[in-house]
Amino acid sequence: MPTAAKAKTIQETQERFQRARGVLFTEYRGLKVKQLQQLRKALGETGEFQVVKNTLFRLAAGDTAEQFESEMTNGPTAVAFVYQDEAACAKALVDFSKTNPHLVIKGAYLDGKSLSASQVDTLGKLPPREVLIAQLIGTIAAPLTQLVGVVEALYADPIRVIGAVAEKVAEGSPIEAKSAAEAATEAATEAQSTEATAEEPAQELPAEAPTEGATDATEVETHAEEIAEEAPEA
Repeated sequence: MPTAAKAKTIQETQERFQRARGVLFTEYRGLKVKQLQQLRKALGETGEFQVVKNTLFRLAAGDTAEQFESEMTNGPTAVAFVYQDEAACAKALVDFSKTNPHLVIKGAYLDGKSLSASQVDTLGKLPPREVLIAQLIGTIAAPLTQLVGVVEALYADPIRVIGAVAEKVAEGSPIEAKSAAEAATEAATEAQSTEATAEEPAQELPAEAPTEGATDATEVETHAEEIAEEAPEA
């Protein structure tokens, strides 16, 4: 039977383990109390660092302990319980170990899988969760932006677009074989092109040359005037 102190440690560790998304295993020999405090502060709300004996931790983990790699719980071990961001928690440990070589990362157990120390190091190099989400949204938003542009063009002049679509149907164009978005977009493009052509200023036509009949009449009138001037006065 464990003592009251050990039973309390097992219960508290079990509560942390059940609440956590996973755990990171480290070796802490040589770290001073002040350094442990600095590490806990660096973890913040992403995780909680606890020094616990391997036997007590395995008892707290229950059947899940059978999935831990043997080297993760050999020798003095301290466990970081991951509560929020796995990558941020791993990064805090990795960064701390660079300036405090006494902290050695052994591995991790996350999402039901065991990770090696090198995999934990790779996890710690990932961007924060917020950055990854922003990148994902940016990737998704790019085609959506183009779609929004098409929709705005359609709503800019719905009557013109509907009329253009109706004309294509009347002409017997295979508009039904296309999706509604493709058909409407094509119709909108053609309607806009037609409108732009109609708005171009009309070219001035050259002045019409006098007709042949008009030229002859002018010559006859001029000849009559010359005859009148040459006739003798009465």
